[in-house]
Amino acid sequence: MRCLFLAPLKAPDHPVPSGERTMARLFLRLLERLGYTVELASDLTSFAPDPDPARWPALDERARAEIRRLVARHGEERIACVFTYHVYYKAPDLIGPGLAAALGVPYVIAEPSRAPKRASGPFAEGHARAEAAIAAAGLLLPPTAADRDMLDRLKSPQQRIFDLKPFIDPAEWPNPRRDRAISKSRPVRLLTVAMMRPGDKLTSYRQLGAALAGLEGDGWTLDVVGDGPVRAEVEAALAPLGARVRFRGGIAGRAALGEMFSAADLFVWPGVNEAFGVVYLEAQAHGLPCVAGNHGGIADAVKAGETALLTPPGDIPAFRASVAQLIADGDRRRAMGEAAARFIGAERTLAAAATTLAQAFRASGIALPETAA
Repeated sequence: MRCLFLAPLKAPDHPVPSGERTMARLFLRLLERLGYTVELASDLTSFAPDPDPARWPALDERARAEIRRLVARHGEERIACVFTYHVYYKAPDLIGPGLAAALGVPYVIAEPSRAPKRASGPFAEGHARAEAAIAAAGLLLPPTAADRDMLDRLKSPQQRIFDLKPFIDPAEWPNPRRDRAISKSRPVRLLTVAMMRPGDKLTSYRQLGAALAGLEGDGWTLDVVGDGPVRAEVEAALAPLGARVRFRGGIAGRAALGEMFSAADLFVWPGVNEAFGVVYLEAQAHGLPCVAGNHGGIADAVKAGETALLTPPGDIPAFRASVAQLIADGDRRRAMGEAAARFIGAERTLAAAATTLAQAFRASGIALPETAA
């Protein structure tokens, strides 16, 4: 049984690593775990970081051509559903609704996000297309409470909404270290992992630099994993930290990145405007407690107070104080790390997500392969 997959923001085979690409790939594996044959139906993406109304007619025409092509290819085949990952005003799904309607199959969106404030203004065109797609879906799978709240408010009568919290595939991470002995003979190893891009990522790096620059004492180091077009600006933001910072560059391989997680004691990343931040899940899977800003859906990727300390968005003194607290209190740091590993292992694995998705599909009348759990 086939499932047609779409990713209008960033394709799962995109060459540049990101959390968006990671989640798209995870959803492909999730559907395959249920027993579907999954096909990336189209490589057409609609993402535009800046508004440009003139681009829509050509994109709409390309989308219509893709729908015609796919209907001709799959019109006689048994298709379980059209499944789209991540739809919002900067990346509406131009193919999924029309394709599902033409094939007469259910249309599903994972991580749909509604933003009524974008109904007017420069992003109005993208907003209208995103709204049309979300309204057409029979099943919505929000990852965060904030997304769920807005979807509930604007829910159409035929829609079902099931929470599908952020998850990872532990099989991608060989031999994660989860037991960390407390040592007073070496510095506490802080770690951050993030692309070096303009906008929110650069803002996060600047907040991190400002917070750590004010830490008292020298009993810590910071490893930075990441690279990108604003590396010089990131290095400048962290320059006040001196030799305690070690820039590791971009690390794409899971084994090498896992070694960085396993060698660290505490994950620190403000996460400005993160949707939820898959990197927090990855850190916790390796037994790392986290310090983050309480942006977006980050609270849905951690257990606040148990596996992570969340501080008010943009509050640099509060972020600094939380990091200092966990540097000083090794016992609490270790206990939170152990709780983090348990949390991910029990609730945020591919297997747990597959159970949730199968329940959602059954409740929504979407055909499951006989092999599905």
